[in-house]
Amino acid sequence: MVGDDPYNPYKYTDDNPYYNYYDTYERPRQGSRYRPGYGTGYFQYGLPDLVPDPYYIQASTYVQRMSMYNLRCAAEENCLASSAYRADVRDYDNRVLLRFPQRVKNQGTSDFLPSRPRYSWEWHSCHQHYHSMDEFSHYDLLDASSHRKVAEGHKASFCLEDTSCDYGYYRRYACTAHTQGLSPGCYDTYNADIDCQWIDITDVKPGNYILKVSVNPSYLVPESDYSNNIVRCDIRYTGHHAYASGCTISP
Repeated sequence: MVGDDPYNPYKYTDDNPYYNYYDTYERPRQGSRYRPGYGTGYFQYGLPDLVPDPYYIQASTYVQRMSMYNLRCAAEENCLASSAYRADVRDYDNRVLLRFPQRVKNQGTSDFLPSRPRYSWEWHSCHQHYHSMDEFSHYDLLDASSHRKVAEGHKASFCLEDTSCDYGYYRRYACTAHTQGLSPGCYDTYNADIDCQWIDITDVKPGNYILKVSVNPSYLVPESDYSNNIVRCDIRYTGHHAYASGCTISP
């Protein structure tokens, strides 16, 4: 990693001419010029603009019960409510998780790059990848009437990559130790079944709530528009099941 440039996914050296090259990723020809904001060029003009997909969240929200034994990795990343860390909690005790997927698009004209330099990225041995941001996204569960937070929604960090792209755009970032980011026209997608893609609602009573999903919540990375960074969904929790409706972008 010495001498590498995490902000240039195409950099290579004489010792390793295929540095950061992936067969499934497009790589521009040396000396080529591309219009910023389109195609495969390195986007260094303008600003990114992250937009979460409200319909993606609404379509696949559900409740799951899991034992603490199966949540050991997530516990290491502080993805559970504080009651999960009491001394009397045992491996066979269950936690109740409100799970939901997330898909975030960069519809701006510049790459969304991690807020931390690569030498400070954190290796998570349990999940076997580097996390390049302390908090790319934040999840809260609010009371529907008072809007008071009722659950500790927390996402420790993310591993950024181009999961998929619109037609005419190409994936250039992967979840690796070298380059992470989100290209214009591309999506970073997290399925509902991965670790920490949830809110721990073990201590939440049945009722009506609001799920609030915020991307780039602390504005650590400059964007052209912060008004489209939050999705709110109506959640009806029965104690056994959760039903999401009315998910929408909300300032």
